[in-house]
Amino acid sequence: MIVLGLTGSIGMGKSTTAKMFAEAGVPVHDSDEVVHRLYAGKAAPLVEAAFPGTTFAGVVDRTKLGARVLGDAAALKRLEAIIHPLVRADADAFLVRHRKSGTPIAVLDIPLLFETGGRGRVDKVVVVTAPPEIQRERVLARPGMTEEKLASILAKQVPDVEKRRQADFVVDTGQGLDAARVAVKAIIAELSGDKSGKAGS
Repeated sequence: MIVLGLTGSIGMGKSTTAKMFAEAGVPVHDSDEVVHRLYAGKAAPLVEAAFPGTTFAGVVDRTKLGARVLGDAAALKRLEAIIHPLVRADADAFLVRHRKSGTPIAVLDIPLLFETGGRGRVDKVVVVTAPPEIQRERVLARPGMTEEKLASILAKQVPDVEKRRQADFVVDTGQGLDAARVAVKAIIAELSGDKSGKAGS
């Protein structure tokens, strides 16, 4: 099985691209979706213990938690130490399931693939990109987003140019959805003809 890491900076269209892989029949493990699930389940008591008052009725209140960790590097590290191992365990279980069922390609959607040293967990990397002006326009259209918040997020992410340099494949969503879909299908076609890779060994 070939394990494909899907990543990209904020506003590049990674979630849309992940859906394209899923629609083409490739199973996708979505880290963000897993975090949502964990916040309503096994991570909630752990988060409450570390950050009292950030849960309600056994579910993490993301707004309260965000307010506690935003701009506080030590608090963010504490939160990541709780969440990252749980997300990784979920991803490992996902890969085991699909290896057993003989799935040829599986996608790990990891927003901070390069930032968290996740390159070694995957065989190939797909970086989703878009021109800076399109990225900025998309992100600033989000509720509650400001120029300052965007600058703070980008400062913590590996620059897009560096991600593209390290990528095996690049999907440019700035060219429109149809072009992105064609790129996704081309990646799947290429990998389907290449069954080599350490994940299958």
